[in-house]
Amino acid sequence: MVTPKRPEGSLSANFRLSRRGLAAAIFTGYAAAALSAAADPIRTDDTDLVAEIVRIPTADGRTIRGYVARPRAGGRFPAVIVASEIFGLHAYIMDVCRRLAKLGYVAIAPGFFDRAGDPAPLTDMQQIRAIVATASDQQVMSDVGSTLRFLDGQPYVDARKIGITGFCWGGKVVWNACETFPDFKAGVAWYGQLAPRPGQPVDPAHPRLWPVDHAADLKAPVLGLYGGKDPFSAAVPAMRAALAAAGKADCEIIIYQDAGHGFHADYRSSYVASDAIDGWQRLLAFFGANGLLPRPFRYR
Repeated sequence: MVTPKRPEGSLSANFRLSRRGLAAAIFTGYAAAALSAAADPIRTDDTDLVAEIVRIPTADGRTIRGYVARPRAGGRFPAVIVASEIFGLHAYIMDVCRRLAKLGYVAIAPGFFDRAGDPAPLTDMQQIRAIVATASDQQVMSDVGSTLRFLDGQPYVDARKIGITGFCWGGKVVWNACETFPDFKAGVAWYGQLAPRPGQPVDPAHPRLWPVDHAADLKAPVLGLYGGKDPFSAAVPAMRAALAAAGKADCEIIIYQDAGHGFHADYRSSYVASDAIDGWQRLLAFFGANGLLPRPFRYR
């Protein structure tokens, strides 16, 4: 195996990735509120891929965006739902989808915040949080279900092989989704909140679904990747205990002791290349071990 130097995992000539300087054009589409002044984000091209925005019909009679990246080759491929950070569908999340597609997955990132707005171009965190707050756990799980139905109807998807991964806000979505839907073979959660913070407000009309409270409901194994310096990681011991009490021996939580929150996000100052590389390799191995091996396809 090639020794990886990038978070995509083992690389080959098929990836055609590059990192560039600080020219303003390269940052188009990245989350404005989180972009580091020294950012040098990974850029994955769409050669041999179909990369497009689709519309996902939802249970409330609307549609939300979905960014899909998939091999251009014919046939059916395993699929991965990519749950975004609080910044929604921006360049980093789309790039993650293309990284997965280059390996032989169909990757789709749903626009969970579309009903309230697009947080990606905003710089005011208060505005961003207001948009994110409108997406209740119940709505998000409904949208995950709608995305599963969308995938089931696509001729390029092997609907028997579906996984989910997510980052930050989307890390919690991974746990919730694997506790809710039997469709998933496996999930990989990058950081994200496992339990309420002390004194966190409660909305009785939209009760939160905390992963730690529903570990016994897990229908698929989950790998959690957390930073030792991330405040959200304070709940990891409780989550590990809940998993053990529920007999979920197929789940695992890895702590990267020197990393904080967002260590995979290569456009942010929180990025830790070594831990991002290791986490990506673990993601690929975990998916493979749980029936989600990518389907090789021929590149031009």
